[in-house]
Amino acid sequence: MHYDSNTVPVKEEEHLDLSKLNQYLHRHAPEMGEVKEIGRFTGGYSNLTYCLQTAAKEYVLRKPPAGANIKSAHDMGREFRVLSLLKPHYPKVPSPIIYCDAADIIGAPFYVMEKMPGIILRAGNAPKMNIPAETYRQLSASLVDNLVALHALNIQATGLDQLGKPEGYVQRQVAGWTKRYYAAETDKIETMDAVAKWMEQNLPVNQQPAFLHNDYKYDNLLLNPDDLTQIAGVLDWEMSTVGDPLMDLGATLAYWFEDGEGEVFKYYNLTWLPGNFTRKEIVERYALKSGRDLSDISFYYVFGLFKNAVIAQQIYHRWKQGHSSDARFGALLPMIKLLGAKAEMAINKKQI
Repeated sequence: MHYDSNTVPVKEEEHLDLSKLNQYLHRHAPEMGEVKEIGRFTGGYSNLTYCLQTAAKEYVLRKPPAGANIKSAHDMGREFRVLSLLKPHYPKVPSPIIYCDAADIIGAPFYVMEKMPGIILRAGNAPKMNIPAETYRQLSASLVDNLVALHALNIQATGLDQLGKPEGYVQRQVAGWTKRYYAAETDKIETMDAVAKWMEQNLPVNQQPAFLHNDYKYDNLLLNPDDLTQIAGVLDWEMSTVGDPLMDLGATLAYWFEDGEGEVFKYYNLTWLPGNFTRKEIVERYALKSGRDLSDISFYYVFGLFKNAVIAQQIYHRWKQGHSSDARFGALLPMIKLLGAKAEMAINKKQI
């Protein structure tokens, strides 16, 4: 559910049949009015996100990329259901409007939601915006507090418990991502072997299950343009599920690189900019606000780093097999090794 305020012209291979779309919307969502123009939002690497412009307002349409397996990460029906369940209990999500499971309207199932106003801070734009350190400090606190609020939702009362199976969640994640790593292995990386073995042998005590965003970081937050310390909306719910909430926090920590921890990571995040919390401060605030036991947080941080390394390994594996000519993908091996080394260091030092 990833979009910026700027749109780009729709490429030929991403074209939507405006006439068919308007016919469908006129029958099933007449309150929207006629779509006059379609653009595509920049940002995001998975599902395609379009801006639908009517005479009165703008809407957002999401559809899978061409050739995607819609039963996996591109399940539009599941995304729509997540928004529908969340919206009555958590206002910081776009209102879902309509879901279409037929592929003959625009070539794939899709859904339409409202467009929420806001600013997304990214590694590419934030360093140039001269945002004061105090603003980042307050925003870091807001980021943590908002995650605590998400994890405090009653999964039974909201119906969110139908989205996953919390029993054995951590064990399944460790086994699944370890399997994915070895399926995509190209080079022998001893640190990754050691981390995989350690995780299997050091599974934490189960936490009370909660609803997880699963990709919670700065560039999935919509900020109030008049006050960047206020989170107006949260985007990208395609990986959300129900399970151990500290897996969510661990994923956030694994994205959270501090200044001096590797120049390469400055191209991927903005958490190194002055004023941002340290990982230790994030953990302390989450513990204070949630009341949860974070004595095993290093495990969740290690898993987050390992998972990010596996994702990079899968991309590198596809490049090495000749399925991509993108030079950026061919340069990922040092990052995979760096993430593995960082995870092993966290294990040895027993800290984040």
